[in-house]
Amino acid sequence: MATIKWRTALLILIVSGFALTGCESSEGNANENSEQNIIVILKFKAQPEKGVLAVSELTNLIENVKQEPNFVEITLHVDPQDNSNILLYEEWEDEDYYNSDHMQTEHITEFMEKSRDFLTGPPDITFWKVKEEFE
Repeated sequence: MATIKWRTALLILIVSGFALTGCESSEGNANENSEQNIIVILKFKAQPEKGVLAVSELTNLIENVKQEPNFVEITLHVDPQDNSNILLYEEWEDEDYYNSDHMQTEHITEFMEKSRDFLTGPPDITFWKVKEEFE
């Protein structure tokens, strides 16, 4: 029971820290023509008992991704009922860059290799365009 509480607390700490320091403000990075940007949704499934590790590794990966050209923002979400369900909401200025150069970066290829230790398989990836923004 103490182990479960410890893991839950660690997960909350990791996600909170990421939320406070790891994400860029959409106001600060958003392209003025955000309707032209590509939205990428990635759904990950962590192996049993490896949700905390998966979030930690994704957080480390995101720190490198944020330095790439065409990056706008990434938001990491964790299912509050099941921390093995992880979702990334990404915004990029260039879909071609994302599908080519981004996917071939050293940090992405290293993450894909390491992810075999904590993910059940590759993520489900979908691409979206902004139709209309509401505030």
